[in-house]
Amino acid sequence: MNILITGSQGFIGQHLINTLKNVDTNDYKILQFNKNDFKDSKSLDDKINQSSVIIHLAGLNRHDDPAVIYKTNTELCKELVNSIKRVEFKGKLIFSSSIQESIDNSYGKSKKDSRNLFVDESKICGYSFSGLVLPNVFGPFGRPNYNSFIPTFCKNISDGLDVEIIENNQVKLIYIDNVINLIIQEIENEKSNYEIRVNPDKVITVNNVKDKLVKFKKEYMDNFIIPNIESDFDLNLFNTFRSYIDISTFFPISHSQNIDNRGNFVEILRSNSKGQYSYSITGPNFTRGNHFHRKKIERFSVIKGESIIQLRKIGSDKIIEYKLSGKNPSFVDMPVWYTHNIKNIGDDELITLFWTNDPYDINNPDTYIEKV
Repeated sequence: MNILITGSQGFIGQHLINTLKNVDTNDYKILQFNKNDFKDSKSLDDKINQSSVIIHLAGLNRHDDPAVIYKTNTELCKELVNSIKRVEFKGKLIFSSSIQESIDNSYGKSKKDSRNLFVDESKICGYSFSGLVLPNVFGPFGRPNYNSFIPTFCKNISDGLDVEIIENNQVKLIYIDNVINLIIQEIENEKSNYEIRVNPDKVITVNNVKDKLVKFKKEYMDNFIIPNIESDFDLNLFNTFRSYIDISTFFPISHSQNIDNRGNFVEILRSNSKGQYSYSITGPNFTRGNHFHRKKIERFSVIKGESIIQLRKIGSDKIIEYKLSGKNPSFVDMPVWYTHNIKNIGDDELITLFWTNDPYDINNPDTYIEKV
């Protein structure tokens, strides 16, 4: 199945592509698309003609001139519709709209008018259409000062800056993975769903979100404590917060050592959440890992031997490396959506302690093979 994704470099688009390529087991081929294709009718026609499914995520969220937001978003939709007519597309079109449809602003009006245009044209042209009306979407790697208040708060708080709350409104939030799962469901659904009102994962005040993030900063970044993450929402918010930490400079972190005439005592981890401890013994020149997780929190603590830990963000070629030695026991935490490994680079055995908040479940491992 050929899938054309507009806005593939945006927040939702990148998560969707990474999931389709690395997590989902269906046989999808993603067609390359960039914003210049909207300006080239021949290129646009050719790509739509090859597609079974179009997922339209491209759009403008913010601009100093509200009129530019409305014009940009509605014209992108008109370009798609014109091309659909020219090539007589009969597949499935999925559109991401917003609960701001009900708000009197340029962004909300552009989403509502665009969705209505797609509905009307689908009845004339004979393509299937699904319109997802989404709550506020949050998750790792969102763009601060653009996508929503959560990436802005995460970035500022992780950098030690204060955040200002203009209005302490209640907000409806949904995690990015749940949005991606809904989109994939609609890919497989040939029927039209003109208006899918998507339920939020959580309704919470802006101030309560800020309080949670400030607590994450104090416990995790300042004191290296795993916070209380018993609920799915808190786990998702914590993993979102962690994605704004500059891991290349934050890790590795040395454990506190207590040395006396008896030897050494090292505290490995303090956690306000349940989890699982394990350890491995790795022979010289052997490597463990080369996989990534979407939800798990993991801490690797090297207590004996010499090692190198490598991480690479999915969708990126940049590799981050850390050298950890049992001579100075230290740890690195694995971020979500980063494939990682650990290699014994010494002459003796390597002993590593592992902690995860999510004990391994063979039926739901949250582990995806990907070489660093």
